[in-house]
Amino acid sequence: MTLLQIGPHVVQPPVVLAPMAGITNAPFRTLCREFSGGKGLFVSEMITTRALVERNEKTMQLIHFDETEKPRSIQLYGVDPDTVGKAVRMIADEDLADHIDLNFGCPVPKVTRKGGGSALPYKRNLLRSILREAVANAGALPVTMKMRKGIDDDHITYLDAGRTAAEEGITAIALHGRTAAQHYGGTADWDAIARLKEHVPEIPVLGNGDIWSAEDARRMMRETGCDGVVVGRGCLGRPWLFGDLVAAFEGTESGREALPQEGGGGRRAGAQPTLKEVAAVMLRHATLLGEWIGDEARGVIDFRKHVAWYTKGFSIGSEMRRGLAVTSSLDELDALLSELDLDQPWPAGADGPRGRTSGRNRVVLPDGWLDDPYDCAGVDAGAELDTSGG
Repeated sequence: MTLLQIGPHVVQPPVVLAPMAGITNAPFRTLCREFSGGKGLFVSEMITTRALVERNEKTMQLIHFDETEKPRSIQLYGVDPDTVGKAVRMIADEDLADHIDLNFGCPVPKVTRKGGGSALPYKRNLLRSILREAVANAGALPVTMKMRKGIDDDHITYLDAGRTAAEEGITAIALHGRTAAQHYGGTADWDAIARLKEHVPEIPVLGNGDIWSAEDARRMMRETGCDGVVVGRGCLGRPWLFGDLVAAFEGTESGREALPQEGGGGRRAGAQPTLKEVAAVMLRHATLLGEWIGDEARGVIDFRKHVAWYTKGFSIGSEMRRGLAVTSSLDELDALLSELDLDQPWPAGADGPRGRTSGRNRVVLPDGWLDDPYDCAGVDAGAELDTSGG
């Protein structure tokens, strides 16, 4: 296996947690790191450059890293080169992170209607300007980027964007093998990842899309020749997937190590988790969220979105599922979990697709966005989002 080098940082095994809005906050990254033994790279949820430069209170909380989190990795979203440059300089000057990833892959309407995320690489000159400003202001920090194949099948951009990134000093590129129009529907195009690797052999290329198991990750690397993998929806409700990935890449027998003592995981090494073990992870996840937010009730409420992912496939009645989805205290969550048949084994098929799986077909874009791939008129600081995360 080739060594994945992100600037001065060696990522071994070559596994990266994908930034996911409202998901990859500090508590979830902590869980994933615990299962991986600290191996891999774990990226924050999306931070908007305008909000960072303006020191928005929520944004400043989102960029808080645990002292054990090394390297600290921030994903930035922006559409204005000057604002992106200021945000990157702020991170470098104030030692806020060790690695910066740029978001050119988000397909959600609130982002693409501003010309950001997966819409932006279509504007070739704008993309180059943003990359140039980011690299110029990063100092010694490595700058990477994550993107999609393009806006839709008629507007494919990833090869041009990859060449521009290599020319502007981007350290590595991650490609999600879907267009923005596909959103999360259909099947990821791993052949596109292979083509990008051939197109920019001078920098690492990471593959993203439809990695539901450790074997999927290994197969992607074999089939595409990519230098590493980025895992997103596959770890929703399964932070122990990172333990599987480490074991698969390192050839060890233990795929899912137990949580640290305080987590109470108590799992059999390499075994699929029982519902009892899943419940212990759920309670720990909710606890971490409460500690991070500074309010137990708000932490449990934020955790609610994870319940369906953790319990997917288990035999749990609809009334109990509704109850778990409206809890507002750790005691209430613990009490409901204790009422379940906790001896249930891991359900067949529960390792498969999870999270959003639908396509959108139509991408919301600024007026006239597709008229000229080089004209950037009207894209300025006014198009910047003012909030971060989900």
